[in-house]
Amino acid sequence: MKALQETLQRIDGRGYKAYRDIEGRHEGAGLTLHVDKVQADPFAAPSRLRAVIPWQRAALPEAALRGEPRRRAARDYIARAFRRAARDSQAVQIDAGAQTVLDRSAVLFTDAGVEMRFTVALPAKGRTILGRQAAEILCRRLPEVAAEAATAERLDLAALERHCAAAEDQAALRGQLAGRGLVAFVADGAVLPRRSGVDDRPLADAIPFEAPGSLRVTLDTPNAGAVTGMGVPRGITLIVGGGFHGKSTLLNALELGVYDHVPGDGRDGVVAVDDAVKIRAEDGRTVHAVDLSPFIGELPFGKSTRAFSTELASGSTSQAAALQEALEAGAGTLLVDEDTSATNFMIRDRRMQALVAREAEPITPFVDRIRELRDRLGVSTLLVMGGSGDYLDCADTVIHMHNYAPLDVTERARTVAAEYATGRHEEGREPLDWPSVRALRGDSIRTETKPGKRKLQARGREALVVGKETIDLRAVEQVADASQVRTVGRLLAAAAGAGRLSHPPRWFAGELERPWPELLDRPDGDHARPRALEVMAALNRLRGVRFEA
Repeated sequence: MKALQETLQRIDGRGYKAYRDIEGRHEGAGLTLHVDKVQADPFAAPSRLRAVIPWQRAALPEAALRGEPRRRAARDYIARAFRRAARDSQAVQIDAGAQTVLDRSAVLFTDAGVEMRFTVALPAKGRTILGRQAAEILCRRLPEVAAEAATAERLDLAALERHCAAAEDQAALRGQLAGRGLVAFVADGAVLPRRSGVDDRPLADAIPFEAPGSLRVTLDTPNAGAVTGMGVPRGITLIVGGGFHGKSTLLNALELGVYDHVPGDGRDGVVAVDDAVKIRAEDGRTVHAVDLSPFIGELPFGKSTRAFSTELASGSTSQAAALQEALEAGAGTLLVDEDTSATNFMIRDRRMQALVAREAEPITPFVDRIRELRDRLGVSTLLVMGGSGDYLDCADTVIHMHNYAPLDVTERARTVAAEYATGRHEEGREPLDWPSVRALRGDSIRTETKPGKRKLQARGREALVVGKETIDLRAVEQVADASQVRTVGRLLAAAAGAGRLSHPPRWFAGELERPWPELLDRPDGDHARPRALEVMAALNRLRGVRFEA
């Protein structure tokens, strides 16, 4: 570190490229500092660094390292502690996330110790190096920040334990769902509403969730003990109620229940099975060789839909494709909200059946396939529905949201369904089956903008630039963080060089099991692990990709 300080003083006042003299490894101040990549100029992306504090000095509590959920949470907590410690320095930034506890590359536990990966905007005046300011940041302030974030003597150990315990408990809750015949669980006292569409923190003064007695279950956790709440059973569950009473809020909490949340988030008692997937309509998206025939039959002039492709899908076509793609990728539970669904995909009522003959309508509505999904494929559905009572004939469970309070109205719904018969007849043709898995032509993923220049760029959670294309991810609602989008980009780039992939969902799942040093081609700290389901969703929206049916 002394040599680093001397170097920075030596290059003070020189041109910015002289900062490259500090690249490499520097020892001292109780840590090892790696300057992996120095930015090319003051206006380029910040420089990438790592600080490693040896285990003997970190002396983290044994409880923080016991089991994967706790280790993941401890790494997450250290990243957040680093961010808090560096809050007075805009130059130093770490990817520490918001309300979800994800597996991030920002902090790793390695043989050498606790490794923190971050960026530093090296100071300059114009393009002239401010070496003495850089020495203050790297040689004095940075060791303080690292020590505050990753040593037991400086950490709030009680808060660290709460963080680890919350993640471990959520993993335990999620792990009990399948054995209890559930697809989701919402703990009593959970706070589901968020502050706004751009602020994912819990809404102040929100009504705490309280399970209806008939759906209340008790699950065990290693830290909080017995936790009571609403269990959502396997099968077909309708969430009904008036507008603005909390239907979509409940579904939104459940779709993000595939991830752990920070303690006190309000949704840290909300969990869903790992293979739950939100599907929706998405006008204008691309579709690649997807078998839509279970939902959209032969089109006019004899056009087949068994390997259907389009550059401009309609609402119904896009939702049928999203459903088939989700099943192909391994979804076991579907989450659907009528607000983001295509009406003609969801229902065709008796009057429309009478007006337009079945032979003239290629769409088999979801209402006529939902029971087959359950009975033939074992796929559950959670459906927010406020406008069509036809789904009452299919439902196993009906939850009525009223003033943000859930009521079990299953028996009443069955009475209503019997009393007010719809008169419609089912329109399914061939029996439903699992869609076949398409092979991916990896060489069709073009990551280069020109020979030798690759471009992979996340634009928040909503878009991913791959080469010359931009993937619109706004309809992939279970992406929780832009850092996951970056990892999706890396995985697509890896697939581009892997040749023909006969089972891309399995291949991506295998890649995601690799540790960060193997998964990334450089020691970046701004990545988080997505599910293979989201990787496949992004791949399906890449316009230039090619599949073989």
